[in-house]
Amino acid sequence: MTRRYVRTVALVAALAVSGLLAGCTTWFAPPTAERTSTPTMEEVAPELEAYYHQVLEWDGCGDGMQCTTATAPVDWDDPTGETIELALSRHTATGEKRASLLVNPGGPGGSGYDFVLDSVDFATSARLQESFDIVGFDPRGVGRSTAVSCYEEPSEFDSYIYGVTDGDKGSDEWIAAAEQSNRAFGERCLELTGPLLEHVDTISAARDLDMLRAALGDEKLDYLGFSYGTFLGATYADLFPEKTGRLVLDGAIDPATSEFEVTKTQAMGFESAFRAYLEDCLGRDGCPFRGSVDSALAETRQLLDRLDLQPLRHSDGRELTSSTMFTAIILPLYNQQNWSYLDTLFTEVRSGQSETAFVLADTYYDRDADGAYASNSTEALIAINCLDYVSESDPGIMRAQAEELVELAPVLGPQMTYGGTGCSTWPFQSTRERGPIAAGGSADILVIGTTNDPATPYVWAENLADQLENGHLVTYDGEGHTAYNKSNDCINDTVDGFLVEGTVPESDPLC
Repeated sequence: MTRRYVRTVALVAALAVSGLLAGCTTWFAPPTAERTSTPTMEEVAPELEAYYHQVLEWDGCGDGMQCTTATAPVDWDDPTGETIELALSRHTATGEKRASLLVNPGGPGGSGYDFVLDSVDFATSARLQESFDIVGFDPRGVGRSTAVSCYEEPSEFDSYIYGVTDGDKGSDEWIAAAEQSNRAFGERCLELTGPLLEHVDTISAARDLDMLRAALGDEKLDYLGFSYGTFLGATYADLFPEKTGRLVLDGAIDPATSEFEVTKTQAMGFESAFRAYLEDCLGRDGCPFRGSVDSALAETRQLLDRLDLQPLRHSDGRELTSSTMFTAIILPLYNQQNWSYLDTLFTEVRSGQSETAFVLADTYYDRDADGAYASNSTEALIAINCLDYVSESDPGIMRAQAEELVELAPVLGPQMTYGGTGCSTWPFQSTRERGPIAAGGSADILVIGTTNDPATPYVWAENLADQLENGHLVTYDGEGHTAYNKSNDCINDTVDGFLVEGTVPESDPLC
């Protein structure tokens, strides 16, 4: 008996949630900032003028920040049809403004609006804030923009996220039950979301991005994207290469990878990051493990198996199975500063307590202490991924893939199997052909990879930098998910120098 598989772990909005644990601050924008954006008024097709030529009126939204909404079509191929709203927040330049810098924190499903509004210092350096209007936006389907909605009561979503599926994982009974559950969830999403559900794909979001660029008054797009935001940025560069200004893609995703290749590489990445945690843990006091790293890995796998046989019942009635425990494990692995949560997690679970496990899992899913979900990040992630990735749902192939995952990542890999059940019954199937992105004719693009990034493994940054006609790899030798504006001066200086001054590294600085 295991929790149903809620899509792949791939591309979750990890940057934002790691910030929730590590802490962040807010910078105060000057009160004299302009309140109106003057669009570029560039020539576009007549049916697009209402979008590209719209005037954005900004209102104050606390601590000197500004917020507004823009209008976009539900379907860019039918721009005269229904429309949606896109929510934006802005921290205006503290010095002489060079341009707007649009920022996406990841996901899919992460709120760029909140990322900038609540934690602009976590997102960008003071040097960038001096030269740019820092603009956060919620992509279509996300957060304060016209959003994907899949439930009316939080208990409905609890049942989907934390519920259990009968049968042994991978059996015909289990696969049928998982697919039926995911079918019902997708139908509920379509019922509550409407036609937008078919158009929350990344290509549509990239077309929104170009419209926002023009409405903000920028001839070229300057952009800082993290995690999934790198896929959005690369997609933009491929669609609008002549409109690229200075793009930085941190924690890069390889657009040529299949769904299973994503899962496989991430499984190895999380396993490597967990091994790094154990190596650190065993060398200090208070570590919940003893012995060798290998014995600690084996003990963790035994614990996960035991939780499926005998789940721990939480104080609110939810059950801690291996799936929820896995979610609790991987969240702190995104940021080395949060490894201490793993000490508490394993200490508690061994003694029959589930408090920290559910705190971590609830943080991952943006669920608050009262049982309400603070955002629709998980719903949006599922809806966007189901359109962006072709799902493999053949039981025989999924079983063969499961065997491969167990071999490559024997501790955490088993938790990432049978992802093909997640989208096989989704209301709209993916039509995007995933492949290399060259973005021929674009401006220079920086691609940042961290050598032991568990969520977006370093090899993806290498691949994307190679694919892009004008891509430049920047390597950070370290732990955690994404590298910019953390604690490495080499990375920060390289990114800031590129965005502010246009300085392209002659070679990989190997930070």
